[in-house]
Amino acid sequence: MLLHRTTRGKPGRRPAATLFAAVLGAGLLAGCGSDSDPAERAGDDKSTAQAGAFPVTVEHAFGSTTVGKAPERVVTVGYTDDQSVLAFGIKPVGMVDQYPNPAGRSPDINTQWPWVKDKWGDTEPEVIMKNGDSGPNYEKIAALRPDLIIAVYSEVDRTAYDKLSRIAPTVGRTKTEKEPFSAPWQDNALQIAKALGKSDEGEKMVEDIEGKLDDAKKAHPEFAGRTAVVLSWYENSVAPFASTDVRGRLVSGIGFTYRTEIDEIAGGSFYTKLSPERVDLVDVDRVFVVNDKADTEALRKFELFANLDVVKKGNVSYLLDSEGPAVGAAISQGTLLSMPYAVDELVESAAG
Repeated sequence: MLLHRTTRGKPGRRPAATLFAAVLGAGLLAGCGSDSDPAERAGDDKSTAQAGAFPVTVEHAFGSTTVGKAPERVVTVGYTDDQSVLAFGIKPVGMVDQYPNPAGRSPDINTQWPWVKDKWGDTEPEVIMKNGDSGPNYEKIAALRPDLIIAVYSEVDRTAYDKLSRIAPTVGRTKTEKEPFSAPWQDNALQIAKALGKSDEGEKMVEDIEGKLDDAKKAHPEFAGRTAVVLSWYENSVAPFASTDVRGRLVSGIGFTYRTEIDEIAGGSFYTKLSPERVDLVDVDRVFVVNDKADTEALRKFELFANLDVVKKGNVSYLLDSEGPAVGAAISQGTLLSMPYAVDELVESAAG
């Protein structure tokens, strides 16, 4: 399972918490890209915001940033920020590989999810960071000559933000987000929409997804009042996600009551690993497991999990993460593009 960071962040399919603490010299902030770069061509496919929307000033965790004109060369440093930018018809010239791309695999699996493939088309953006790296590659970012850097769904700290800001105007995570990855998906989407001069369009997209969630609740009143948890098998432990994580919010969004006791153990993190004596916390009415095949099989063989009532009753939805239809990835990403797909698949698995 990819715990971002997978998630919601995330070696192989394992969770990896990424800290942007790399200390690079100022010389790395200078550079220029070649006209023949694939990422350069990505920026030439211009579907940018209306010029009349600018300038815009976006407040964020590190202050405020003014974007003077419609951006044409956007680099995304957040794990899923590329998808939110894509939702508005803009192809980032640089992005993060949230999921490890298999060696020799082309095109990059992070551009091939069912909900983004058509948006990317033949474009191959530059990968400026891989999940598990100690930080973004500032030299690569500078060489892409961005006019906007978006670091919303990320762990970027003040040091990293200052480095990025010396390359191009940079928009950080929302001002009210206390811990990385804890902001509602709606807030992240609107933060990026504003930076792109697309606030009205962003609000409409958010409303449409919220409407889809409301429709799911109405169509499945049986979800109401039933407790639920989303978890993965990670480092030989049952690892549930907090209610504030996008996975928890999505399950609550379709009507379930999330097991918030997990939040207390997580202590502000987006997930926690349960000790054997606390596995009972995930003995709820419905469990959603997000893992690929190998980890799913390991979880099934874990006796303390197999003996839970919820498992014996068959009320467990096993959702493949990056394999097959990649439902787990859609749920974990929780973006304007992945959410409609995630809602449909999640509801189908819960109702089955």
